[in-house]
Amino acid sequence: MTPPRARTWGRRGYTPVIRVRGRSRRRTSVAALCCYKPGVESRLIHRPRNHLLLKGARKSFSWQDYRDLLVRACIQLGGPIVVVWDNLNTHLAVGLKRYEAEHDWLTTVCLPPNAPDLNPVQAVWSLVRRTMANTAFDTPDDLDRVLRRELRRIQLRPHLIDGCLTATGLTLAPPTPP
Repeated sequence: MTPPRARTWGRRGYTPVIRVRGRSRRRTSVAALCCYKPGVESRLIHRPRNHLLLKGARKSFSWQDYRDLLVRACIQLGGPIVVVWDNLNTHLAVGLKRYEAEHDWLTTVCLPPNAPDLNPVQAVWSLVRRTMANTAFDTPDDLDRVLRRELRRIQLRPHLIDGCLTATGLTLAPPTPP
């Protein structure tokens, strides 16, 4: 994906040049859940994770990481949850399906293939990317700090999380029959 671009305070006609050092040995992944319940403020539950880029090391979340996120969400929300997954292969892993079958507090539903516009979390990433546009980070720790700050800012503003659901065109209540 190309990084987002934003306006700069530089002089017109002079492209700002930022020199950066070599490649980092870390990768940052973030998993997030937008939580909705009628009559209750919307919530965002997220879990950032740093991965070292070593030979043979995993470079993304495993199904166990997603399981741990779901357990944390159940504890924070205080009840059974229904999770709407996109079709990421890790979400469809056999271990995660087995875990769902063993626990009655967890129900999962999959979005149709190639439908990222129905996923409210995609709008959260759009909000995060917009605030980080045209930013060069000195260290991976700077990136982590800004990323956590932006996710926390979204957490504290439930209307932003509601807007992410509105952008999908989905509703919480099933339509009433005529």
